[in-house]
Amino acid sequence: MKRGKHKIFIGMAPGVGKTFRMLEEGHRLRREGIDVVVGLLETHGRKETAQKVEGLEIIPRQQILRSGLTLTEMDTEAIIQRSPQLVLVDELAHTNVPGSKYEKRYQDVEDILRAGIDVYSTVNIQHLESLNDLVARITGIVVRERVPNRLLDEADEVVVVDVTPETLEERLLEGKIYATNKIDQCLQNFFQRRNLIALRELALREVADNVEDDALELDARATSNRTMDGQYCNIHERVLVCISTYPNSVQLLRRGARIAGYANAPLYTVFVEESDRFLSREESLHVETCEKLCQEFGGSFMRVKSHDIAQAIADVACKYHITQIVIGESQRSRWKILLKGSLTQKLVRLLKNVDLHIIATDKKEPCSQSTVNAPL
Repeated sequence: MKRGKHKIFIGMAPGVGKTFRMLEEGHRLRREGIDVVVGLLETHGRKETAQKVEGLEIIPRQQILRSGLTLTEMDTEAIIQRSPQLVLVDELAHTNVPGSKYEKRYQDVEDILRAGIDVYSTVNIQHLESLNDLVARITGIVVRERVPNRLLDEADEVVVVDVTPETLEERLLEGKIYATNKIDQCLQNFFQRRNLIALRELALREVADNVEDDALELDARATSNRTMDGQYCNIHERVLVCISTYPNSVQLLRRGARIAGYANAPLYTVFVEESDRFLSREESLHVETCEKLCQEFGGSFMRVKSHDIAQAIADVACKYHITQIVIGESQRSRWKILLKGSLTQKLVRLLKNVDLHIIATDKKEPCSQSTVNAPL
């Protein structure tokens, strides 16, 4: 069955008008004769949004009994059975209630797409997995509900619903986004002017970097050309993230995914394990988490056994024609660096024509005392 097409409306924050815009297009297509239904809509008490849905067929929500309570979620099976041409689904990053078929709403959307049904959906920029650490630094808020970046890469169309920070503040003060008793708290936290400016820039940049024409797609298939002397000359960026057993590896992966996204480059991740040591259970789980995250970013994950971490990374970089390497700042003490040298120093000596990104991260203890991978 032919896969449905996915169009995502993305914005810098709640209240920019993503849902309203999605509903507008739903009405327009319905007038043109397209069979349109609303799979899931979150009005958050906004009168304009509730009024905008009038005239569109709404698929009733599924009811789930949990601990004596009746909870509701999108009824994916009912949507697939109804088999419309287009379904509108709000809040792509939503976490489903316990007892649902899938953990995340975007997984339900993927089910609908596989059934050959087109989907229009909405999401805010802060919910993208690769931007999680950056958004936390900007706003001071850690976003728990996240979606993998691959959803934007795989989408047939991504539309930025953009307003100025001043317009968004006006909407907030008019009570068009949240209830009146929440306005002051919002203005002092997430909706601070500086936060909105930074989030708007992120949204515009993310979508701009996500847009590729057919020529770029064709060029991306040829990742390197040979020079006259037989050596490879990289004509496209390729990003390698080097992780260890330190928790900051997750931050490195997200930063590497952003760099790869901005450069329209493939992402690789390598974990170098010393061959004569064993990973503890905690360390193994940590590496598995990194591998899963890498896959969510659409990257390739490699585990390499070696006594020489720098040489192993250099070998991988050479094999895959890497142009940019992402590593964390050294966790070693100054005297250890003086005695044994840092990974950065060794890589600089081993690599040519490769950019090194040394990412400042929180200095944390490794996953256990018996760490098997030398700190970066």
